[in-house]
Amino acid sequence: MQSGTRVEVRSRFDQQWARGFEVVEAIDGPSPGYLIRRRSDGSILPLVFTLEEVREERRRTNNMWWV
Repeated sequence: MQSGTRVEVRSRFDQQWARGFEVVEAIDGPSPGYLIRRRSDGSILPLVFTLEEVREERRRTNNMWWV
């Protein structure tokens, strides 16, 4: 994924997918992954997320405001 791609991140606490993040940089090497920014405040998270912990943000298919 490229820098600026909106993503969901898997929580290491409860394994649920969380929205509201974007890719800062793809990290190559022996442990590839992504550096991630929280969109709400622009903070870059202090760890590298593995490829399995990041997925492109999924668009919601329903138009219900409470979901």
